[in-house]
Amino acid sequence: MPVSIIIFEDNEQLRESLVTLLNNSEGYNVIGDYNNVIDAANIIRRYRPDVVIMDIDLPEKSGIEGVRMIKETKPETLVIMYTMFEDDEKLFNSLCAGANGYILKKTSPYKLFEAINEVMEGGAPMSPTIAKRVLQTFQNKSAVRLYHLSPRETEILHLLIKGYSVKLIAAELKIAFDTTRAHLRNIYQKLHVNCGKEAIAKVLSEKIV
Repeated sequence: MPVSIIIFEDNEQLRESLVTLLNNSEGYNVIGDYNNVIDAANIIRRYRPDVVIMDIDLPEKSGIEGVRMIKETKPETLVIMYTMFEDDEKLFNSLCAGANGYILKKTSPYKLFEAINEVMEGGAPMSPTIAKRVLQTFQNKSAVRLYHLSPRETEILHLLIKGYSVKLIAAELKIAFDTTRAHLRNIYQKLHVNCGKEAIAKVLSEKIV
């Protein structure tokens, strides 16, 4: 069954290109595309997509506001920000609003395919430069001690921020899937968060690790 997708993008040419690219690729089905998020809640309620591709700089209401609307309407909807903005504030606010991934438009459009697959597997996909920006905050060793993160937990957190799913983390570190999930539960408990995107947001805001 193909992944159902809705796109919110005000650049008509880009939006049409994304629709064509995704619909001509096996396993993806764009069921709606819009140039604003004014009616996002009703759109999500009606079409119930698996994934939303969301621009930030939209007319009247920003994409970040759109994420909040979507998450309030159908929290399980996966949202990938697709934007030109690289600054920490936009990234942090997007993650806090509930975004599951953050991809830059300057990267290859085919990065979207990877991001959609990763987010469907539970990952938090990010463009390399965005992942690097987040990882650069991993310099404050006192924060590691404050949250009592073990070396293995720190290693897993690095991979989580790179967008790895639980399955990919387990494969990369050559540990069992259930062991990886147990480590992630411990990380979330130590950071006082509930999921991967909240953990990444906390890393950004407090410069953890």
